[in-house]
Amino acid sequence: MRRTRALGGIAIAAASIMALTACGGGSGPGEEVPPPADDVTLEGSPTFDAMQARGGVIVGVKDDQPGLGYLDAATGERTGFDVDIARWIAAELGFSEEQITYEAIASANREQAIVNGQIDYYVGTYSITDSRKEQIDFAGPYFITGQGLLVRQDSAIESDADLTSDVTVCSATGSTPIQNIRDNYDADTVEFDTYSLCVEALRNNQADAVTTDAAILIGYAAAYPDELQVVGEPFSVEEYGVGLPKGDDVLRGFINDLFENGGDTWQAIYDANLGASGTVVEQPAVDRY
Repeated sequence: MRRTRALGGIAIAAASIMALTACGGGSGPGEEVPPPADDVTLEGSPTFDAMQARGGVIVGVKDDQPGLGYLDAATGERTGFDVDIARWIAAELGFSEEQITYEAIASANREQAIVNGQIDYYVGTYSITDSRKEQIDFAGPYFITGQGLLVRQDSAIESDADLTSDVTVCSATGSTPIQNIRDNYDADTVEFDTYSLCVEALRNNQADAVTTDAAILIGYAAAYPDELQVVGEPFSVEEYGVGLPKGDDVLRGFINDLFENGGDTWQAIYDANLGASGTVVEQPAVDRY
């Protein structure tokens, strides 16, 4: 049986997210994002033309991932590293917070939402893969993490080596982690639209483990410290990119330039959302494929 090689050096944001979830970041949501740019022009970008005609930008996000993309149901406030990356892009395109419409899109529906023009771009723990590139384009990567395992505190599962045929693993429909389990492990799988539903299945003994990126799982472990834990080392490499309409090279180049030239802003966004533990993470190099 094939197994994905363990990569112990990419437990990038785990401790950071745990500290963040427990203690909170150092500033309010979006405070590290610069104000909207003036007189922005992107000749040859149909996506930007649609934004200007509409008078606003529509961004696909996640809303159930603490520290990355989270919506507080009580206050309506959106927070997280991915959300602030989305705000940063919008600001550089000339749009204020009031001109951003956020659409929570499940993992399985991301490509279709972009292809259909439902959203202008997507920022939400979106792994860059060759199969996805057949339908859409990516700017970035802007963050790198790896696949991990969330289990109950009393679980006998210690790493991906324990994902045998008597184990049920839960992940989001359409995600790269669930496909990795199917392709490389003997465990049974169960799927839901969101990772938060997988966490509930785990807490209710309907699943033995939840798998997705370690950066996401630590946030859930911190939310239920007496019940859940993250075990083992990351066993994949996941590069997060900004999902864009295929063929809009002008917009993709604009965002890649932003990432390459905006290191100080990237660092401020990271520190505010994921840096509370003091864990040092370097901004990844852009891949201009």
